[in-house]
Amino acid sequence: MLSSRLDHLLTRFSAWRLGPPRDGSLPTRRIATPAGRVRVFDSGSAKPCVVIAPDGPNVIEHYEALIHRLAPVHRVVCCDLPGFGHSLPAPTYTHSLDEGARAVLAVLDALGIARAALAFSCANGFYALRAAQLAPHRIMALVLSQTPSMTAMHAWKRRVIPWPMTVPIVGQAAVWLAREKSAHGWYDHALPHNRPRQPFRRLAQQAFSQGACWCLASVTQGLARADVHSLRGITTPCTLLWGARDRSHRHTDPASLRDLVPGAEILRCADSGHFPDLEQPERFAALLGERIAAATA
Repeated sequence: MLSSRLDHLLTRFSAWRLGPPRDGSLPTRRIATPAGRVRVFDSGSAKPCVVIAPDGPNVIEHYEALIHRLAPVHRVVCCDLPGFGHSLPAPTYTHSLDEGARAVLAVLDALGIARAALAFSCANGFYALRAAQLAPHRIMALVLSQTPSMTAMHAWKRRVIPWPMTVPIVGQAAVWLAREKSAHGWYDHALPHNRPRQPFRRLAQQAFSQGACWCLASVTQGLARADVHSLRGITTPCTLLWGARDRSHRHTDPASLRDLVPGAEILRCADSGHFPDLEQPERFAALLGERIAAATA
């Protein structure tokens, strides 16, 4: 599609103009997938594995505190999915459910991981659900945040996403031109009033200054083309954390996820916004450890 090729060109222009990203305290590598080269941090061990995908405009560096809490007892893999952070999308990547899920499975293949839990959030959660459909023997548990049913997510898109973003070509160009400003404003909607925005914005701005991408229009358009019934009937153990102070989702019913995963456990976090994993990393790490322990028992 022309829109995916435009994303490919714009993201590479930014990366070329601003130079290669520099790793901080979290060393990363690039893994080739059909969707593009995926930037990955891997703590590396034989411990039970959890894979985390940042919810843009967050990047791997936003998850440093959570990674340090998890690493003593888990193998932690954290990867920017294609089109976000420093994982630039391939020219043919349309952010479909299958493409996103297969990119996740390709990362597992490249790292030699036979089985893992997936801790994904918001739109990324749908790729985790699809991966559990495609390879149920490889996904031991799902721990999602702010991922409702596909129907509820389409309604959220109509309420929250500006309409130009839903138009191919127009949306890709608009998001690229306003990526830093729109990311800056997104944290106001996503975080509770009493949560400082600056730590989130600082890391996002640092990533943008090194050529990071945020292909929000493409993921919005890609998921809009998905069949709302295609993810039904998932039996992988699934827990959904729902930040009740996320103003962008104040009209979304988290229990709608049970349309796709009938046995999903729904936990409402009264003190969290859009990022319950990052806002309360100690609590999230404890919960994730419990769910992985149950899945490996």
